[in-house]
Amino acid sequence: MDVTLHLAQDPEADELLGRSPLAALVGMLLDQQVPMEWAFKGPRTIADRLGADDLDAHEIAAQDPEAFAALLSEKPAVHRYPGSMAKRIQQLCQYLVEHYDGRAELVWKGVDDGRELLRRLQELPGFGKQKAQIFLALLGKQLGVRPEGWREAAGSYGEPNSFRSVADITGPESLTKVRAHKQEMKAAAKAAKAGKTARTT
Repeated sequence: MDVTLHLAQDPEADELLGRSPLAALVGMLLDQQVPMEWAFKGPRTIADRLGADDLDAHEIAAQDPEAFAALLSEKPAVHRYPGSMAKRIQQLCQYLVEHYDGRAELVWKGVDDGRELLRRLQELPGFGKQKAQIFLALLGKQLGVRPEGWREAAGSYGEPNSFRSVADITGPESLTKVRAHKQEMKAAAKAAKAGKTARTT
């Protein structure tokens, strides 16, 4: 991996995401309940606070949980919920150490079937089906990891020329389009929920 991503909208943070498989996974893990740029800036912030140029799964897995939570809680905090996210990041790193010798890229390296890759991603702590599909789409669309059937396995996130998720963000313009799509989806869900409530009252 050595590509330029534009997910954090911050050159140093994006540079790390583009060359570090673990940073990309951690950014994806952090991408919930906070603005996307905040989430994907997290790996760079964590690396800086650890005094490192990259994230190391063995090192993070072995950190004292309280000390690691404190590291993420320093201002500016890495996430809105730094304590619980510190725990999740450590669980992810511990899983990678146990199953992939701490090398995040082995999750997808040499996998030639999209469904198998989706299964592997879903087995990662903190990765539900949707998160796994979005990360699979990111791997295929921007990181050159394209096992057979990857678009189908990624579902709607794998569709070409769509603006549904972080997989489709290549700069400020596409970021705006993805944001607009997310707002539409939220509004539709809210309207559906309101309709359901009206029918049951």
